[in-house]
Amino acid sequence: MKLHILGCHSATPRSTVFPSSQILEIGNELLLIDAGEGMQIQLRKYKHKFNKIKHIFISHLHGDHFYGLVGYLSTLRLIGREKEVHIYAPIGLKDIIRLQFKITQTDINYPLYFHELSASISEQILDTDKFSVTTIPLEHRIYTNGFLIKEKPALRKLNIQVVKQFPEIETWAYHHLKQGKDFVCDDGTVIPNQQLTLPPPPPKSYAYCSDTVYKPDIVPLLKDVDLLYHEATFLDQHKDLAAKTKHSTAKQAAQIARAAQVKHLVLGHFSSRYPDESLFAKEASHIFDNVSIAKEGKCFEV
Repeated sequence: MKLHILGCHSATPRSTVFPSSQILEIGNELLLIDAGEGMQIQLRKYKHKFNKIKHIFISHLHGDHFYGLVGYLSTLRLIGREKEVHIYAPIGLKDIIRLQFKITQTDINYPLYFHELSASISEQILDTDKFSVTTIPLEHRIYTNGFLIKEKPALRKLNIQVVKQFPEIETWAYHHLKQGKDFVCDDGTVIPNQQLTLPPPPPKSYAYCSDTVYKPDIVPLLKDVDLLYHEATFLDQHKDLAAKTKHSTAKQAAQIARAAQVKHLVLGHFSSRYPDESLFAKEASHIFDNVSIAKEGKCFEV
């Protein structure tokens, strides 16, 4: 699981920075989380394949989180997309996209599905063989969700050197061994699975907390996640402005990370009023040790 930052700044794009957008890589699958303006350019720049994205998650309907989406969906038509695309977003985005396509007479030649979100409580919105996605209800000026992505436990790994010591274990049995089953010999002898296999790496988890006021009640949902991206639009000196605009400070993001006992905190969604983004990490590190600053093009391995 790897997190690729496409954009991590608030409000308006600038010549060197972009609004919120990121790619979460899980095995050979890419998840797009938010789609701020310029997202397509960033996908091209960092060589992420457009056609590998099947699931798109939009946290809320402020422009710096979805204005790049309609262009991307149009491009998929131009490059001959045939596979389906699923968009998980608040109610309203489907109407926005369909109106844009109607006015511009854009015909989509691939299946496009909208999964409209409106629940005020956490809900599972996607469940695959490899991972699941659950919403994190946030509090902003409009309806907003974060997203919690959890890997499913992987299959056990064959300890092939030990397996080869038992000629009776043929290749047809390997799949059962990977699933954790013991091997039963023809004479009834049971070879314990733990003797024949090795445990897989523990499943990873990633939480994305988009625009939100300081909200301690999300801590149970974030408990022990491997990587947390939490917005930090302001520094603590502007905490009154953060409360007024329903955003968070770097200090508050660190308090959430510490309370949830996450392993790694990444800060993003910085206001352009601050010329030195290292101040965000400095402020947060007084409360939480393992803090990083998001930056366009940066990759975090979960």
